[in-house]
Parts: sequence; structure tokens; C-alpha cells
Amino acid sequence: MFGFLKGNARHRFSAAEAIRGVATGEVVVIDVRESAEVAETGQAAGSVHVPLMMLAFRADPAHPDHLPQISPEKTVAVYCASGGRSASAVRVLDRLGYRDVHNIGGLGHWVRAGGQVVKV
Repeated sequence: MFGFLKGNARHRFSAAEAIRGVATGEVVVIDVRESAEVAETGQAAGSVHVPLMMLAFRADPAHPDHLPQISPEKTVAVYCASGGRSASAVRVLDRLGYRDVHNIGGLGHWVRAGGQVVKV
């Protein structure tokens, strides 16, 4: 039923690994949920909020709206509410040339792994 969460093994690592990576500055975590969702629940501490529909612009170094903290040179972990949109985000980043991209599922996975949530 939730086969989309498995995906390609190179695209999946645990939320706990993402939490450690954010703490060391080695991983950029991107929340691809809509703004209303983030306002309601908060977002993973240390994450960058980029709604899925804006990701291709914000993650493309050649685009004028690119966010410099999102780089193809870094390890990137993405999450949404349950893992479906973050699977789509992995595909977007793949097309942009990102090679170390991981779907960590949903915000609940982050919380269950001990990650903090901040209200924005």
C-alpha cells in the first residue's frame, strides 16, 4: 500500500540520519508541504520550507529564485506530510542533477526519530 515510501534505496535514509546531518551541517532538509500545513503544524528544526510546486525554481542554481542553502553539492533530505510529495520532490531534484537526495517520509517520521519541530 505504501510502496512509494520505499522507492529507490539510494533515495531513502532514516529521519534520525537526517537529524544528525542537520546538526553537523552536512544535510539540508527541505519541507515540501504547503504553507498552510507548515503554519498549522510547524516544521522540522533546521529545515528549509519550499512547497513542492516551487522546488524546481528554488533548487535550480541557474534560476533567479534559487535558494543558496539548497545545493547539488550537499546531501538533501526531503519530507512532507506522509512521504508521497517528498517522493515527487526526489524526482524533481534528480532531474536538476542532485545526486545525494533522500526521502525521509513525513513530519511524523522526523518527530518519532527525536527531531524537534518549530512553529513559524
